[in-house]
Amino acid sequence: MDIPSTEPARRTTGGDVLVSVMRRHGIDTAFGVVSIHNLSLVEAVARDLTFVEVRHEAAAVNAADGYARASGRIGVALTSTGTGAGNAAGSMIEALTAGSRVLHVTGQIESEFLTPEPASSSRGVIHEFPRQRQMLDAVSAYAATITDAKDAEAELEAAIACILSAPQGPASVEWPTDLQYLASPQEQRAADVRSVQPPAPAAAALDRAAAVLAAAERPLLWLGGGAAGAGEELRVLAHRLGAGILTSNSGRGIVPEDDDLVVGNFAASPEVAGLLADADVLLAVGTHFRSNETKSYRLALPATQVQIDVDPAAIGRVYPATVGIVADARTALHGLLDALEDAGRRDDWAARVQAVRKRSRAALTEYIGGYAEICEGMRRVLPRRSVVARDVTIPSSQWGNRLLPFYERGTNIFPLGGGIGQGLAMGLGAAHARRDVPTVVMAGDGGLAVHLGELASLAGTDAWCVVLVFNDGGYGVLRNMQEANGFRRSGVDLHTPRFDLLAASMGMPYTLVQRPGVFEAALAEAVAARRPALVEVDVTALDPPPGPFVPPVHVPTGGAR
Repeated sequence: MDIPSTEPARRTTGGDVLVSVMRRHGIDTAFGVVSIHNLSLVEAVARDLTFVEVRHEAAAVNAADGYARASGRIGVALTSTGTGAGNAAGSMIEALTAGSRVLHVTGQIESEFLTPEPASSSRGVIHEFPRQRQMLDAVSAYAATITDAKDAEAELEAAIACILSAPQGPASVEWPTDLQYLASPQEQRAADVRSVQPPAPAAAALDRAAAVLAAAERPLLWLGGGAAGAGEELRVLAHRLGAGILTSNSGRGIVPEDDDLVVGNFAASPEVAGLLADADVLLAVGTHFRSNETKSYRLALPATQVQIDVDPAAIGRVYPATVGIVADARTALHGLLDALEDAGRRDDWAARVQAVRKRSRAALTEYIGGYAEICEGMRRVLPRRSVVARDVTIPSSQWGNRLLPFYERGTNIFPLGGGIGQGLAMGLGAAHARRDVPTVVMAGDGGLAVHLGELASLAGTDAWCVVLVFNDGGYGVLRNMQEANGFRRSGVDLHTPRFDLLAASMGMPYTLVQRPGVFEAALAEAVAARRPALVEVDVTALDPPPGPFVPPVHVPTGGAR
C-alpha cells in the first residue's frame, strides 16, 4: 500500500523559468551572491544545475565572464538589487569592453514600488536605487526590466539573443522580487527572438582585398579578439602567403603560438619595428588597435591595409583602411581563401618573419631574468588546454601577455579593460568551465587583496585551480611608473598578509618559492593535488633580477597649453 507523501508540493517560481532558459542554451552553471532579492532564482539553479557562491557581486560577474571565455557558452551571474547591482557594475564594464557573453540577472525591488523613469527620487524601499536601470544601460550591451511575471522567459530570451548578436556583449535583466515568485513556467508567453548576425561580405570588397593581398610581397596579419573562430582559416592563409602573424593580447591563441609564423603580441617591440617598416600590406582582422599595443596610436603600420570587422564603425577608425570588409571574420576569410587559391608563398619573407619571432622572444626572455624559469616551467607543467587567468601585475604585463605561449583563444583570459583584482574570480569561472584540466591564476599580492575573500569562494569548491601569487609587497607596476617619471613613491607599498597562514586558514595546499630551480616542481605538486592550491613566489628572490617593467602609458611632459 502506498503511503501518501506528507511533503508539500514544490512551488514553481521564476527560478524554474531561469533554469529552463539556461538548459535551452546549454548553460549548466551560474555564479552569484544569494540575497532576499534573488532567493528563488538561486534556489532553483542550485537545485537543478550548479550554483557557485562567491563573496562579492563583482566577482560573480568576473567568474561568469571567465566561464564564458573558457567554455564558449554564456556565463550567468546572479546579484542583488541596489548596492549589489552597483557592486557588479565595474565587472560588467570589463565584460562590455571584452565583448563577453555574460547574462547578468539582478534583483529589483517589488514592482509596485518601482519609480517610473526618469527617476529622480527614492521613497526609501530597502535596496532601492531609482536609477538602477540607467546604470545597467551604461554598462551593458543590452538591459531590460521584467515588468510582468508572464514575460520573464521572453525577456531572458531577448537578452540572450542580444548577447549572441554581432558584435557580442553582455546583457543585464533586472527582475523585481515579487515577479520572481509569481513567474510560473506554465504561464510564460512565447518568445520569438533571434540573434542578429553580421551581413555577408560585399563581393566587390572581397575582390579588392584579394587583389591587394595577391600583389603583396611582404604581407602581415594582425589578429584581434574579433578573429576568434577563424583560427584555421587564418593559419591556412598565413602559410599560403608566407605572412607573419601579429596579434593583440585579445587575439592570442587564435592561431596556436607554436606556429612558426606567429610573431604574436610583440608589435610594439624594437625587434619587430623593421618588419613593420618593410611590410607592404597589413590584413587586420577583428582588432581595435588598442592604445597600449600601438604606442598610443603612434606605432607606424603599413600604409596599405585590409580590415575585416563585424562593426562598420571599426573600419578605418584608428588607422586608414585601403579596403574595408564588414563581415564575420570566418566568412570573409573563406571568401579570401577561395580568391587566393593560386597565390604563391613568399618564402624569403616567411624566413624573415621566423627570425624576428625568435629574436623578439629571446630578447624578452633575457630581459625578464629569473621570471624566464617560471614562464618556461608553467608551459612544461600545464596541458595545452589549461586556462591561465592573469590579473594586472608585473609578471602578467611584462611576459604573461606576450611570452607565455597560448594554443587556443579560450585559454587566454585577462582583464581587457585593465582593472586590477579581477583575475582570481575569472580563474574561478574558467576552472568550472574546464574541469578536466588545471587552471592557473597569475596575481600579484596587491591585486589579490582587492578580492581576497574570493580565495574562500575558491577553497569552498572542488575547482582544479592553482593561484600563483607574485609577492613584491605592493603595486610594483605603479612603483616602476613613479620612479621612471620622477614622482615620489606614494600609495604603492602595502601591508601584505602572510600567505602561508592565509592558505592554511582556507585549507589550501601552500608552497613558497624563494630560490631558483624549484618553481617547476612546486607548480607540478600543486597541480597534482587536483584541488585549489596556492603557490607564492617571492619576487625579491628572483635570480637573475628582471629588468624593470614600466606600463606603456603616455605621461605628457612640458607646460600646460
